[in-house]
Amino acid sequence: MKINKEDIHKLEDYLWEIPKTFRPKMRVPARVLASEPLLDAIMEDRSLAQLVNVASLPGIQGASLVMPDVHEGYGFPIGGVAATLHPDGAISPGGVGYDINCGMRLLTSKQKIEEIKDKLEALSKELYAQIPSGMGKGGQIKLSAQEMEEVLLKGAEWAVGTGYGDKENLAFMESKGRLENADSSLVSDMAKKRGSDQLGTIGSGNHFVEVDYVEEIYDETIAEAYGLSKGQVVVLIRTGSRGLGHQVATDYIRQIMTAMPNYGIEVPDRELACVPFNSEEGQHYFKAMCAAANYAWGNREVISWEARTAWRNIFGPTA
Repeated sequence: MKINKEDIHKLEDYLWEIPKTFRPKMRVPARVLASEPLLDAIMEDRSLAQLVNVASLPGIQGASLVMPDVHEGYGFPIGGVAATLHPDGAISPGGVGYDINCGMRLLTSKQKIEEIKDKLEALSKELYAQIPSGMGKGGQIKLSAQEMEEVLLKGAEWAVGTGYGDKENLAFMESKGRLENADSSLVSDMAKKRGSDQLGTIGSGNHFVEVDYVEEIYDETIAEAYGLSKGQVVVLIRTGSRGLGHQVATDYIRQIMTAMPNYGIEVPDRELACVPFNSEEGQHYFKAMCAAANYAWGNREVISWEARTAWRNIFGPTA
């Protein structure tokens, strides 16, 4: 069903709603956080249609939501948010996505931009040498079967314990870099094989390691809390669980598509395949997803170690 501008109601300056009366199977309204010009841009792809589909998930609460960075995704729009009622509301691998626990990390430095301008080329080459990137690219760490189990269960703690990270970093990570519900036995051998040489790599697409600097401070209190100052050089990292996470998603989307009829679930888009969270299939996916999330935290911690190594190689051991 095509969504027109007149179908979208303005609630506030930056909040818009497609009411649940828009389509019979919607259980809650669909809401968009955006300015009006941004809303017009969002309507150019299938993001809002996907948002309406999400509003039909079993057990969904309140509203299906999208953030201002929304764009078309798999089942869910990227930037989409939905909460379902615990314990029997839906869990959907498409909602989590293929790159499980794709996330950001910011590393601060002691240098100002003026101090490093003449070394940027050397720094970029060293970062490229230390941090492998590209589709399917492997890295310097080759995990044994036992090491893979430990990464899946311990996440960033594994990297710290093996010398590829710093213990103080754990306090600044979500869940301290580890989800305790992880069960490595529910991650397929194919997924483990794909991830065996990808720890400490960024992959391709919209994943990156980049050198930035703080151009403007908008909130002095927050900046001070994060140790940021104007002109300061930082390193921004974005990546996730690589081929391992992608395979976990692939494996469980197939299983859950098959299992849906057992629970009487129908969805408007097969990419929204879901089962009750407390079902056997739901619990298996959740625990495998937690393991892949741990791999992603381990990955970002190793990349942070590689970035610091590159930094010291260019600016000296005390940099």
